[in-house]
Amino acid sequence: MAQHKSAEKRNRQTVRRTEVNRARVGQIRTIVKAVETAIGTGDKTKAQAALRAAQPVIMSGVSKGVLKKTSASRKMSRLSARVKAIGSTA
Repeated sequence: MAQHKSAEKRNRQTVRRTEVNRARVGQIRTIVKAVETAIGTGDKTKAQAALRAAQPVIMSGVSKGVLKKTSASRKMSRLSARVKAIGSTA
């Protein structure tokens, strides 16, 4: 348990930051899921629109520190490759 005023404040800040960071990670997961759903429908234009909407949210997670740059790049690369492959496999 916190013994000093500064430690008590740090605990309050940690609780708040944890809530904010979890919300950001949840938002990223939701938007990635939307892209995957659009890919699943097979509609390339819808999937491309979802991917364009997802990119700033994912990169915002990087700038806010909830996602590493390499993880975000990998996620974007894999999603865009799947979107690109929609028309060619049919």
